[in-house]
Amino acid sequence: MSQHRFGARVTADGVSFRLWAPAARRVDLLLDPPLPMRRDNDGWFSLDVAGMGAGARYRFRIEGEIDVPDPASGFQPEDVCGPSEVIDHVNYQWRTADWRGRPWQDAVLIETHVGTFTSEGSYRAMIDKLDHLVDTGITALELMPIADFAGTRNWGYDGVLWSAPDSAYGRPEDLKALIDAAHQRGLMMFLDVVYNHFGPEGNFLHRYAPNFFTAAETPWGSVIDFRVAEVRAFAIESALHWLRDYRFDGLRFDAVNHIVTPPGTISMLHDLSIAAGELAAETGRHIHLVLENGDNIASLLDPVEEPPGGKFRAQWNDDYHHAFHVLLTGESQGYYGDYQRSPRGQIARALASGFVYQGEVAAFWGNRPRGEPSGALAPTAFVSFLQNHDQTGNRALGERLDSLADPKQIEAALAITLLAPMIPMLFMGEEWGSRRPFLFFCDFAGDLADAVRKGRRREYDWAYARYGDAVPDPLDPNTFRACVLDWEARDAAAGRDRLALVKGLLEVRRREIVPRLAGARHGDAQPTDDGLLTAHWQMGDGTSLRLAANLSAHEIALRPDQMAGAAIWGSEGDRLPAWSVCWRLAPGKMRA
Repeated sequence: MSQHRFGARVTADGVSFRLWAPAARRVDLLLDPPLPMRRDNDGWFSLDVAGMGAGARYRFRIEGEIDVPDPASGFQPEDVCGPSEVIDHVNYQWRTADWRGRPWQDAVLIETHVGTFTSEGSYRAMIDKLDHLVDTGITALELMPIADFAGTRNWGYDGVLWSAPDSAYGRPEDLKALIDAAHQRGLMMFLDVVYNHFGPEGNFLHRYAPNFFTAAETPWGSVIDFRVAEVRAFAIESALHWLRDYRFDGLRFDAVNHIVTPPGTISMLHDLSIAAGELAAETGRHIHLVLENGDNIASLLDPVEEPPGGKFRAQWNDDYHHAFHVLLTGESQGYYGDYQRSPRGQIARALASGFVYQGEVAAFWGNRPRGEPSGALAPTAFVSFLQNHDQTGNRALGERLDSLADPKQIEAALAITLLAPMIPMLFMGEEWGSRRPFLFFCDFAGDLADAVRKGRRREYDWAYARYGDAVPDPLDPNTFRACVLDWEARDAAAGRDRLALVKGLLEVRRREIVPRLAGARHGDAQPTDDGLLTAHWQMGDGTSLRLAANLSAHEIALRPDQMAGAAIWGSEGDRLPAWSVCWRLAPGKMRA
């Protein structure tokens, strides 16, 4: 991809600048004084400036009319519309230069938002919490998107400068210090990236590179046209930038069902996976690529492909979350309506073969077939979770699961999620049962702020009718402050008990499950009318991992064959109390 190198690059003699602006006839590099850039026939403007180095600030002036940041900016010290800063990644002194990552089957993820993870809301402040994560049993820290967004408060999905870590959280070297510190402790680092749209403020590509977009729309803005070689290269270079220059171990790709691939063409995601695989092979690193994909396309996944060669390790399994959420809360609004018929049966299907929807018609998805068969994939092709930013924050009041469901039932669900052979993920604070809300928040002004408020009110008109002014204003700084994680609750009695449970489960996972995951295969799972759920998987060492879970309010007697094997978690007796779980390991393949 070197022929499409975007942005500013420090060279032996100075700095080289490149901008793709096919709709512009003239571009000036806005220094003091401005310097005209050379245009080639393909719309590339370039200029080499001798004697310049890292730290220099610049913009591009388009047609003498508008000053814009570099779309490939490495840093925006004065927010999205301010000047870009030249960053020299080569000379950063990594303390863990020999870090090569960890295998995918080691992953226990925790999803975090930098701004609300600590009271300071910075990359540096997160370092002080890394030992807690390691002590809990977490092996991979995932950051919600940090690509530069307008203002100082945002989930990150309104980013407009895909390669610039947002200055609200610190400088690039602060982010590198966090990643370095995580690697020192054996923690993998993942980043959520958004390549399906640009945010609503600070994106000027329409002005000088309209070829970036088609006439179609996503729910968040214009469809990006990855048929255009330069546009495809722009996204791939951004992904490689995070993996190479910041040494992230993996990326999670947001809502890829909104990345449009016309029939008969090779998807941008395929090319990106190949490029990441080439980087992994070149550096000897483990690199993991994970999807969010509402279309449940199993053929995109291959958790054992090493290095990536066109496919992706895993997908966030929303089906698993939705079925468990319905079972635990009884909610039926929105997409939860597709999981009302038999949530225990749908949990069983997710455990036995991955997706719940593998080609069946889903009402929320327009009464059309959704998904592909997924049972032939390894269990590690699926990331299972009971909470995440979306499922919490896309509620009018941002309630956590512990504010909606019975603690004993949640603990049974955790015992299943954290020991099943899928890759588990927690949402920050879930390890101690945090009830601190995670609300939608942003920091726009003027007409855009009003539009966000009105859109939110339309989306949650039922909530405004029920709760009135209790529904937080997403633009109010207090809404953001209300989401800052309650670390003090970790030390209260309920927090200590939940944290001890999670630690115990993850220690069993480390000792008994992870060593057997390589080569593991899906098996079978069956619910019964009385609330019992049994399942088994064939593990890589030939043993059978067996689950018996009582997902009901009454005690259930087990048959002798349901008690076969050595217990690794839960009761060894012949009766399962209400909302309790037993895991066993038995030799060979066995019937559920």
